[in-house]
Amino acid sequence: MTTASALFQGQTPLAVRMRPVSLDEVAGQQHLLRRGSPLVSLADPDANATRAVSVILWGPPGTGKTTLAQAIARTSGRRFVELSAVTAGVKDVREVMQEAMTQRDLYGMSTILFLDEIHRFTKAQQDALLPGVENGWVILIAATTENPSFSVISPLLSRSLLLTLQPLTDDDLGMLIDRAVTDPRGLAGAVELSAEARTALVQLASGDARRALTALEAAASMPEGDENTVTADHVAQAVDRALLRYDRQGDEHYDVISAFIKSIRGSDVDAAMHYLARMIEAGEDPRFIARRLVISASEDIGLADPQALQIAVAAADAVAFIGMPEGRIPLAEATAYLATTAKSNAAYNAINAAIADVRAGGFGRVPTHLRDAHYPGAKRLGHGKGYIYPHDLDVGVATQQYLPDELRGRRYYEPTGRGVERDISARVEKIRKILGSDGA
Repeated sequence: MTTASALFQGQTPLAVRMRPVSLDEVAGQQHLLRRGSPLVSLADPDANATRAVSVILWGPPGTGKTTLAQAIARTSGRRFVELSAVTAGVKDVREVMQEAMTQRDLYGMSTILFLDEIHRFTKAQQDALLPGVENGWVILIAATTENPSFSVISPLLSRSLLLTLQPLTDDDLGMLIDRAVTDPRGLAGAVELSAEARTALVQLASGDARRALTALEAAASMPEGDENTVTADHVAQAVDRALLRYDRQGDEHYDVISAFIKSIRGSDVDAAMHYLARMIEAGEDPRFIARRLVISASEDIGLADPQALQIAVAAADAVAFIGMPEGRIPLAEATAYLATTAKSNAAYNAINAAIADVRAGGFGRVPTHLRDAHYPGAKRLGHGKGYIYPHDLDVGVATQQYLPDELRGRRYYEPTGRGVERDISARVEKIRKILGSDGA
C-alpha cells in the first residue's frame, strides 16, 4: 500500500489538490447553486453571455470563494483571468480590461476576471475596474472576507450582485474529509480515518474547508511503520488547538464582541464566558475586552449594582498590571460578576435623554440663585440670592428649583426596581417631592 508520507513528497497541498473541477463537486453553498442561479449560469457554456452579471462573493475563509471561481472557469468555456489584489495594481487591471475588450471585439469571447481579496484594493484600483464591468468587457467575480459595504466602492457594488457564502456545516466538512481520504487526487486510500479522528477534524475546522484538509494532511503523516489508521491522538499531535476563525480587523471581531456584551446584558454567564474564551484564544487585545467590560458595567448595570463598575475597572487595571495569559482570570471574574448581577440602563438612558434635549436647544439660563456669586459684582447682579444651603436643613434637601425654567419638571433618570436601584427609586421619589419636581 502507498504510504501517506510518500504521497506528500513533492506534492501541492491537499486543499489545493482537492479543489472541485465542477460546481457539482462543491460542498455547501447550495443556496447559491440552485438551477438558474447567477453562478450556475456563469458556469454554463451554453448560457447567454450577455445575461451574465458580475458577482462579489463575500464569506469567511475556507468557504469556497476561490473554489467556485475556478470551477466556473473550468466549465464555462469563457476566457478566464485571475488577479490577486495583494500583488496586482492599476496597470495590471487596465491591461486585463484592454485585452478583454480586444477578445470580445475580434473573437466574440467574453472574459471572466476573478479578483481575489478585492478588499485590499484601494479606491483608485477599484475605480479602474468600473469601465470594464459597466461596458461588459469583463464579467467580474470578486472575492472578499470583509464586509463589501465597507470595503468595496459603491459604484462597483451597484453594478455587481452580492452573494454571501456561509461557513460549511459539519456534514459538508465530513463529506470533504471522506472524499480527500479516498480520492486519487487526495490521499488515495493510503490511510484510514477513525471516527474519533474524523469528528476531531470537523470540530477543529470551525466551518473552514481549507483548515479541515490542512489538518487532515498533517494528521495523515503521523502514523509510523505499518500503521495506517489516523486516530484522534494523531490529530491532537498535528493540531494543538482549535482553528478559530477570528479576524481582529474584520466582521468576526465585531460579531463576537457584540455577542459577548449582549450575553452579559442578557445575564447568560455561560454564553458570555464562551465568547470571552473565543476572544482570548484568538489573541484579541485584552485591553479592548476590559474596556468593553467597563462600558457594560455602566451602560447595562449602572446603579442596580454600583460595585459592578469598580470590579470592571479593577479587572482592567489587573490586566494592564499582570498581562496575559494570567489576565484571563480577572477578565473572567469581571465577566461572571457582570453577567449575574442586577441590570439597569437607567443612568445610560438619562444621559442620552439629557444630551438629546441640549442638542435640540432644550436649555435655558441657569437659575439666578444657582449662579456663581464669588466674583466681584456678582451680588449686584443677584447671583446666588435666595439660594438655600441643603446642609443647613435636617433632611439635607431644600425646596428650590435647579433646572432652567424651560426644563422645569423634566425627568431624565428613572430608576428601576432592580437591585440597589430599588432603594434608590424610593429615595429619588421622596427627594422629588421635597424639591417640588414630582409633578404633584
